[in-house]
Amino acid sequence: MEKYTLAVNGQQRQVTVDPGTPLLWVLREELKMTGTKYGCGIAACGACTVHLGGVATRSCVVPISLVGNRPVVTIEAMADDPIGHVVQDAWVARDVVQCGYCQSGQIMSAVALLRSTNKPSDGEIEASMGGNLCRCATYVRIREAVKAAAEQVK
Repeated sequence: MEKYTLAVNGQQRQVTVDPGTPLLWVLREELKMTGTKYGCGIAACGACTVHLGGVATRSCVVPISLVGNRPVVTIEAMADDPIGHVVQDAWVARDVVQCGYCQSGQIMSAVALLRSTNKPSDGEIEASMGGNLCRCATYVRIREAVKAAAEQVK
């Protein structure tokens, strides 16, 4: 067990865990931040997506020992994030969510895309969001919501 200090959603948080513990489990079990979901454990579904150092990252495969001093941003911070808020509003307006399980990861990937690309094309949306699986198959509405959010992002 080792002690780690993490910058999570702008706050310093300390945890004592095994160095191999995935960031996902540190967030969910140690910090009680359950918005980030466990889906597959092999970085294939995207449910566990967070921003690590500004990059959309699958937290289920990142050991806490590799986080370092990179800031971690989770879905819990999106309501206060200008782009995150716009994306969440677009999700509601386009009625994207069905079961909702994948949506925190979907939103985190969409926010990362809109931070790097002002007005993404359909191809850019597909490429960026392609690693996020939705069992309810709301992909058309997800693409529509990303496009709607892009129109509002300044």
